[in-house]
Amino acid sequence: MPVISTATLRRTALGAAGAAVAGVGYATLIERNAFTLREATLPVLAPGKPSLRVLHISDLHMMPGQQLKQAWLRELDRLEPDLVVNTGDNLSHMKSVPAVVQALGGLLARPGIFVFGSNDYFAPVPKNPLKYFKKDHKRVFGDPLPWQDLRAAFTERGWLDLTHVRRDIEVAGVKISTAGVDDPHLQRDRYDTVAGAPNPLADLSIGLTHSPEPRVLDRFAGDGYDLIMAGHTHGGQLCIPGFGALVTNCGIDRARVKGPSQWGAHTKLHVSAGLGTSPWAPYRFCCRPEATLVTLVGAPPKQPVAESGRGRTTSEAVAR
Repeated sequence: MPVISTATLRRTALGAAGAAVAGVGYATLIERNAFTLREATLPVLAPGKPSLRVLHISDLHMMPGQQLKQAWLRELDRLEPDLVVNTGDNLSHMKSVPAVVQALGGLLARPGIFVFGSNDYFAPVPKNPLKYFKKDHKRVFGDPLPWQDLRAAFTERGWLDLTHVRRDIEVAGVKISTAGVDDPHLQRDRYDTVAGAPNPLADLSIGLTHSPEPRVLDRFAGDGYDLIMAGHTHGGQLCIPGFGALVTNCGIDRARVKGPSQWGAHTKLHVSAGLGTSPWAPYRFCCRPEATLVTLVGAPPKQPVAESGRGRTTSEAVAR
């Protein structure tokens, strides 16, 4: 057996350490701020209806001094979306509300719907990252955040809070039946408050939840919603090329950790990978922070399809 010299071992160790430092530096300083706009097309509208442009934003985890993120968000208004959907976790600091409101800027003057997530209610705290591999790990909450102020800022500008509420709205000539639940990650969801089929006269039905927990997705799909929109997962945040996300931080499988997929027979699911990170885990790898412009188009006539169990149908190939 060949003998490896001490000098070779030292060089190997230094090389590995250098690569690790470079990887952390890239994930923390570069990719975390490499904001990108994704695009997806989902056939969920009633046949013959004009397409609808929906901007899905989530998981801003805003800190007051994050100028790059705030500037990038302000530019999204140039997309002129018909509807803005915000699926929560906007805050990361007691003084973040003004930064969020200013960053959203003109988007708050457009039709919008929202629900909140855990980091709208409580500040993030340091966590052992290995806990994310245990779905039943104990929740640790930080100090309360001023979510009431954020809600007031959103609703005063016309956005609709869908927390345990059903609302029928009309956007760009499309009648939409909407409903939402409070954050399932905190066990705050009370689906029975919005249970039942959406308005049959609507051209589209949308359900909102922050965390895409299967128990909530199943209820929306069972009631016949066309589209469910969620966030929370950060797209896995740390991904491996050729493998994908290591964890989802919720009950869905890794294949659905971000982007569009199918849930049940007739319901589309869209999960946003989000725009931020916890200030205690400020890195992303192979998972750029994102917002998504989702173009909704007319769906083909529904055909009877045998149910294959809770969300276990294969994800559809959707234009991205």
